[in-house]
Amino acid sequence: MKNTVKDPNFTDAAIPLIVLVILLSASVYLFGDNSSYGPNQIALFMATAVAVVIGLKNGYRWSVIEKAMVKGISLSLGAVLILLSVGALIGTWMLSGTVPTLIYYGLQLLSPSWFYAASCLLCGIVAMSIGSSWTTAATIGVALIGVATGLGLSPAITAGAIVSGAYFGDKISPLSETTNLAPAVAGADLFDHIRHMLWTTVPSFALALLLFTVIGFSSDVSADFARIEQISVVLQQNFSISFLSLIPLFVLLAMAVKKVPAFPTVFIGALLGAIWALFFQQDLIAKMVGTEQSYAIGAVKLIWHTFHAGFSIETGNASLNDLLSGGGMASMLNTVWLVFCAMMFGATIEKIGLLRKFVQSILHFAKSTGSLITSTIATCFATNVLTADQYMSIVMPGRMFKEEYERRGLAPVNLSRTLEDGGTITSPLIPWNTCGAYMHSVLQVSPLDYAMYAFFNLINPVLAIIYAYCGIKILKLTPPDSVVQQAAKA
Repeated sequence: MKNTVKDPNFTDAAIPLIVLVILLSASVYLFGDNSSYGPNQIALFMATAVAVVIGLKNGYRWSVIEKAMVKGISLSLGAVLILLSVGALIGTWMLSGTVPTLIYYGLQLLSPSWFYAASCLLCGIVAMSIGSSWTTAATIGVALIGVATGLGLSPAITAGAIVSGAYFGDKISPLSETTNLAPAVAGADLFDHIRHMLWTTVPSFALALLLFTVIGFSSDVSADFARIEQISVVLQQNFSISFLSLIPLFVLLAMAVKKVPAFPTVFIGALLGAIWALFFQQDLIAKMVGTEQSYAIGAVKLIWHTFHAGFSIETGNASLNDLLSGGGMASMLNTVWLVFCAMMFGATIEKIGLLRKFVQSILHFAKSTGSLITSTIATCFATNVLTADQYMSIVMPGRMFKEEYERRGLAPVNLSRTLEDGGTITSPLIPWNTCGAYMHSVLQVSPLDYAMYAFFNLINPVLAIIYAYCGIKILKLTPPDSVVQQAAKA
C-alpha cells in the first residue's frame, strides 16, 4: 500500500519552532556563555525529535527523514573542513610568531580612541579584498582581539567591530560566495546586484563606523601603557618578532584574492605557519622541546601537537598565557558538533514542509512592497535561526519568494539585495548558526556578548526595511525591448 503524505498545517509548523525557542532560551538562561558547549546541541536534538514525530504523523517514512538529515549534514562538510583547518592555522600561526607579531605591531600603532573604528575598517578592507569573512576573522580578527586585550579594551565591542567589518567586506566583494549565490538564486546579474546593494550597505557601514568612533572617544579607553610595555616585552622575550613572520598572512591573502578555494587556502596557510616556525622560532621550539629528546624529533612532535591540540605557552602571567595560546583542530570539534545538530534540524523541517507552510502564511499578509521585503528579511533571519546555515537563509527564501517578486513586477536585484540584507549579515548574530559558532570559536567571544555591538549587522536590515516602505531604490521590472529597439541598440 502506497504511503500518503499530508501537507503540514500551521500548528504542525509552529510546534517544533516553539519547542526550539523554549529549549534554547532555557539553555542560555541555565548555562549562559557555556550554552553552546553542549546544551544548545541537546536543544536542537530534542527539537529535531519533535519535528520527526510530526513528520511521521503526516505520513513521512523514517527512512525519508533520515536521508534528509544525512544530506543536510553532508552540506556542512565543506564548512567543517574549513573549521578544522582554521583551528590548525591559529595554532601554527601562534607558534610561528605570525599572530604575536600582528599583536606586537598593533599595540605600537593603534590608538585606543580610534581602535574600534580602525578595527572595523581594517576588517572591511581585508574581507572585501579576499571575499571571506571567516578568513578575515581567523587572521586579522584574532590579532585584533589580542591587541584589544593589550590595550585594556572591551573584547565584546572589538568582536562586534570585527564582525561588522568582515561582513561588510564579504557582502560587497565579487569574490564572496554569498555575493555570488544571492543573485544566482534571484536571477540577477552579479554586478547589478552589488551596485544595488551599495544603497543599503554603504550608509549602514558609515553609521557603524560613526558609532564605533563615538564609543572610542566617549568611553574610558585610555591605554594602560605599563601593561602594553609588559606584553610587548613578553612577546619579544618569547618570540622572534619580525616582518618576516607576517609572510604567511600575505601568502594566504594572495591565495584568497586569486580565488583559491577556502579549504586548501587555509590549510596551506597552516602548513606554511609550521614551516615558518621551524625557520624563525628555533629558540622558542628548543625551549619547549627541552633537552630530554633531540631537537629534530621534539620539533616534529611539537608541530604535530600544535596541529591537533593548538599552541600553549608559559610566560609567568596567566592572562598573557591565555592571550598567546589557542587553536588546534580539537578546539573546533564542539563547533562541528553544533553545526551537525543545527543542520539536522534544518534539513528535517525543510523536508517535511514546515518552512514552506510559514512562507505561505506570510505571503497572505504581505500586501505592499514594503511588507513583502520586510517579510523576506524576516524569513531570511528565521531561516538563519532555524536551519542554522547562512547559505540556506539565502537559497530557501530566494526560491520561495522569487515568483512573488516577479508577479508584482519587482526587478530581481530587489530580491537578491534583500536576501543579503536579511540572510548573509544576520547569521553571525545567532550562537548556534554555523557563522555564529565559527566566530565564537576563533574570537573566543560569544555572539550573545558581541551581537549588540555588531552595528553594521543590526543597522543594515533596519535600513533595508525603511527603504522598502519609503520606496527608495526599489526597481521595477522593465518590459522587454521590442525587436526594433534591440536592432537600434545593436
